[in-house]
Amino acid sequence: MVVLINLLMKIVEKAENFVFHLFKDRLSPHYIYHNFNHTLRVVNAAAAIGQGEGVSEDEAEELALAAWFHDTGYIEGPDNHERRSSKIALDFLKEHNYPEDKARIISHLILATELRAEPKNTLEAVIKDADCAHFADHNYIQLSELLREEWKITGFNTFTDLEWAVGNRLMLLHKHRYYTAYAKKVLQPLKDANIAALQEAINTCSSDSKKKEKKKKKKEEDAKKAEKPERGIDTMFRVTLGNHTRLSDIADSKANILLSVNTIIISIALSSLIPKLDSPANAHLIMPTFIMMLFSTVSIVFAILSTRPKVNTSTFTKEDVANRKVNLLFFGNFHKMSLEDYDAAIKEMMMDRDYVYGSLVKDLYYLGLVLDRKYKLLRITYNIFMTGIIVSVSSFVYAFWML
Repeated sequence: MVVLINLLMKIVEKAENFVFHLFKDRLSPHYIYHNFNHTLRVVNAAAAIGQGEGVSEDEAEELALAAWFHDTGYIEGPDNHERRSSKIALDFLKEHNYPEDKARIISHLILATELRAEPKNTLEAVIKDADCAHFADHNYIQLSELLREEWKITGFNTFTDLEWAVGNRLMLLHKHRYYTAYAKKVLQPLKDANIAALQEAINTCSSDSKKKEKKKKKKEEDAKKAEKPERGIDTMFRVTLGNHTRLSDIADSKANILLSVNTIIISIALSSLIPKLDSPANAHLIMPTFIMMLFSTVSIVFAILSTRPKVNTSTFTKEDVANRKVNLLFFGNFHKMSLEDYDAAIKEMMMDRDYVYGSLVKDLYYLGLVLDRKYKLLRITYNIFMTGIIVSVSSFVYAFWML
């Protein structure tokens, strides 16, 4: 039983939950790149590189904690965020009675993610490579567009297509290098492919430079024009929707863990413990067993509630579609429509840019409400399970002590 509790409540999982709620509650929505999604990529990259470098289990834990906290300082802005991230991590670890010597290591790992810092040991090299693993991502161009849009939104800087491609090539080719053997072997070839893609983009931009120069004045007068803003908006919607989906998967996975654990507890109780309760010698175990079964059952119910789907049963008419009252992107709104009506409605929506983006905004909003409900129920489930374990064990101890 103690092993199960440790698996469910280990420090890395607590850190993940803390960072998720910290970003949700305090991170500005302007940070469309430096957010939970980026942090999750760095955590996964640190785990892969650390495994490739043969780090120990304790070192893997330190890497994971450093990766979760390395950008938390962005809640107060990007300047010197590494130092603020280090302080946030140290405060969290101190609150959870984490060993001070290991907490200092994690603090140094976070500080090592500063752009100009040189790693002093293997773990710092791993976290540096993990923070820049996106340079070797097959979606690097799209990810860099998020950073470009973030800098534009936050007023840090704006770039033309050519300036951005040249700057990215300069960064990848001359200002960055991988430190670990794993990254040099696995990530460097993928990074080289992205450098080649950037060079191709530069060549394309250069060949059209004269034509773009003639249109520059017109583009400056119409800031909302063309595909650049729309491309950034489309990327934002795509990444945000993917983030929502991953968070929903995380919630479902946690609920499944609780369902499995409590089902095992009830199965063991039904097969091994309850059949012995009819003996007068075991009468003192009746109440502790009842308490354990009650908490496990309630935990199962709340875990099921957190994952139970809800489908809209309403029907909509052509007039509702014409009046923009229907979100055609959610299956619960159109599953009762005929194929002909749905086809016509989708074609009408595609002709109206505001209708398309309005539907995407509604879809993301209601997905967010679903996620909020899931995580609230999941938190209640964890609290019930934790309380039930404590009360059940205490009641068993008391029952045996009273003999």
